[in-house]
Amino acid sequence: MQQPAVPELAHTHTRPIHWLATATAVAGVVALSSVLQPNSATAAQSAPGPETKHATAALAPPDPAGVDLPLECGPVKAIVVKKATGDLDGDGNPETVAVVHCDAPMGTPPDGLYVLTRATETTAPRIVATLVDPKDSTTVSDITVRDGAVIADLLSYSSDDVPRCCPDLKNTAKWQWKNGTFARSTPAGAHSV
Repeated sequence: MQQPAVPELAHTHTRPIHWLATATAVAGVVALSSVLQPNSATAAQSAPGPETKHATAALAPPDPAGVDLPLECGPVKAIVVKKATGDLDGDGNPETVAVVHCDAPMGTPPDGLYVLTRATETTAPRIVATLVDPKDSTTVSDITVRDGAVIADLLSYSSDDVPRCCPDLKNTAKWQWKNGTFARSTPAGAHSV
């Protein structure tokens, strides 16, 4: 048997004292981390400053399931395929933006994009705006509510010759509540195809 060229190092052999030192160090780290935790997050808001609007307690977002939607679907029913919520008019209560179409067994049915609100917890939700009318043959591929605005990716057709299954145009639209109505614009950085 050949002897190694270097002498054996004492620290390469584990002994019980090494395991004890390691366990003590790990226990110390765990104990220290439980003491040094960040403050707990809370849903409570800070006291309102002079620039904060005083609002009543926020309502739950309206549920589009209980709303009579203005779609002519014949023998099939209207279904909500996407929704987003947020305060669109600055009153402190959330509105719901719902993408709705007929539950057609074939093809790509056009979407309607509706804004729903309600006055109190006990009143029924109601539609206050139609942002995209199903008669426009548009499909809403994505919606978000951000900074009080509705942003939607819209798919549509360049002509009547394009098959209704395959929209060939895509653009992004933004609606912002201004002067009592939703004003439509194209958000910065949006591209059309």
